Amino acid sequence: MTKRHGYALLAALTAVVLVISAVIYLGVSGGYDGSSSTVSAGPRHPQNSAAPASTGTWSGSWSASPAGGEPGTETFGLAGRSVRNIVHTSIGGTSARITFSNLYGQQPLSITHASVAVAAAPDSPTASPGTLRRLTFGGNTSVVIPPGAQTVTDAVRMSVPHDADMLVTSYSPTPSGPVTYHPQARQTSYVAQGDRTEDAGGLAYTEQTPYWRYVTALDVLSNESYGTVVVIGDSLTDGVTSTLDANHRWTDVLAGRLRDETGAARYGVVNQGISGNRILSDGLGRPANNPSGLSRFDRDVLGRSGVKAVVIALGINDILRNPHQTDPDKIVEGLRELTRQAHTRGLHVVGATLMPFQGHRGAEPRLDGVRQAVNAQIRSGKVFDEFVDFDKALRDPYNPRRLLPSYDSGDHLHPNDAGFRRMADTFNLAALRGSTPAEL
Repeated sequence: MTKRHGYALLAALTAVVLVISAVIYLGVSGGYDGSSSTVSAGPRHPQNSAAPASTGTWSGSWSASPAGGEPGTETFGLAGRSVRNIVHTSIGGTSARITFSNLYGQQPLSITHASVAVAAAPDSPTASPGTLRRLTFGGNTSVVIPPGAQTVTDAVRMSVPHDADMLVTSYSPTPSGPVTYHPQARQTSYVAQGDRTEDAGGLAYTEQTPYWRYVTALDVLSNESYGTVVVIGDSLTDGVTSTLDANHRWTDVLAGRLRDETGAARYGVVNQGISGNRILSDGLGRPANNPSGLSRFDRDVLGRSGVKAVVIALGINDILRNPHQTDPDKIVEGLRELTRQAHTRGLHVVGATLMPFQGHRGAEPRLDGVRQAVNAQIRSGKVFDEFVDFDKALRDPYNPRRLLPSYDSGDHLHPNDAGFRRMADTFNLAALRGSTPAEL
């Protein structure tokens, strides 16, 4: 080979290397890099990144139990309207996924568009700039949920703050009732006419609602959480007398303690309270409105994302509501069964004593005797792995059959905001990490 031919070959090889390098560069810089891509800054075109995120633990940041079919929606559901639920996070994360439920629907629920965003301000239907994300279902923008079923969206990459309001919006164009809802939200949500799921602004959301509709869970991929504490309870956990739109339920305060206190287990907290809920008895209908703690435990507790510990605060409605359950052993056996079910999943269980109700319209001395008998067995240590003594913390020391007036909302059964804070402050946070099972 002559020297001239050698130089020509070297030049050709150099050109090939440059071409390959350019292709590689363009492929890397122009292809998907795992981050969200902005389609447009306009309100109708949200960022959309449904790619799975890389690291962290999927944990529950918020949840609400479906409690029944919304009255008045049996025929048409919410056809032609956008429902913008406001939900409050307990922990933050780098990705989110949403659960939508048609548990109480008698027709398929068609969701053609859905979105999630960080609220621009507390209790506002307006999204914080740049946070609105389109939700997808198996890669599609629409989904049909059969009656009695639920669906979980694809993971969407976004920054989810802790202790913040999120907007979860869905649009259904066709009749699909009854609407699956949670009636005692203690949170104002919003409705708009037409498909406004991708509106970052809130001007179209002129109708307010005190319910959560369709949405039952917000999970986050979190580097700050080890998992989830699931609290199953009744109206005392639902927070029915807490200040509206203030997130002053006792579970909200507990979530703040787990986030902020040194040495606390970094768990998300999800509230599975249903007002009027009992351990042993379902409500009416099929599926049952207000299903019993025993019948919903698998769905509402064991089925939650990343569950590590369970708190059980049930029993007062078994005693107070007709027909009264006056055999304390039956109530306690129901509580033990919930503990056994949790143990099959290796979960630690903390149970709560039952608080007093003297002065409440349904109170009777014999019913208070049942309550005290249940509490005596809880305190024996043979019902739960650990117990939190709400009764001792909130009762009047001069009359232990009633709530301390400074903690009483006025109905002599439900606490006020100070009482809910006292409940959360009573918790020994170390109990949520315990490992010694109860001797049932």
